[in-house]
Amino acid sequence: MTNAPLFSEQLLTTLRSANHIAVLTGAGVSAESGIPTFREAQTGLWAQYDPQELATPTAFRKNPKLVWEWYTWRRQLVIESAPNPGHLALVEMEQQVPQFTLITQNVDGLHDRAGSKNMIELHGNITRTKCFDAHHNVSSWAETDEVPPRCPQCGSLLRPDVVWFGESLPYDAIKTAVSAAGTCDLFFSIGTSSLVHPAA
Repeated sequence: MTNAPLFSEQLLTTLRSANHIAVLTGAGVSAESGIPTFREAQTGLWAQYDPQELATPTAFRKNPKLVWEWYTWRRQLVIESAPNPGHLALVEMEQQVPQFTLITQNVDGLHDRAGSKNMIELHGNITRTKCFDAHHNVSSWAETDEVPPRCPQCGSLLRPDVVWFGESLPYDAIKTAVSAAGTCDLFFSIGTSSLVHPAA
């Protein structure tokens, strides 16, 4: 019994001749790393909550402590996970072509930890924090008993630096992603149902 090649010769030839490859990734890429998707059932304490109801500005205004604690739980899942072979394969692909653009809908930062360089995080990054009102990027804050903590610059509540349901994607990120998708020689969509905008 012989091993079949992983890729057809035609695909390998196309990959080798491409000047610019663009890749869109979704939650399926991080599933092997143990990151639950929004469509999967939550576990433990969080099983009683619908993620799509917690990930909104309205939910944060109504109960900022609950939303912050839910994101703290999700952030801990990300910290305890590691990039998987899919993330590493994309790093390898990036090193093989003159121009490579990784466009991700994921907020887990695993592409960055794997070593991807030219990357657009359409929905932000759960490991980063910004303030709710003025959108200052905040890397550290005074430890207090208040949950969520407050921005050291303006005093507003801190929130994860992610795009919530009902919020617009960052203009520069979407503009760059659309440009890359429109000018690349080869485009891959990996691990996305194409139901989440802008992939839909």
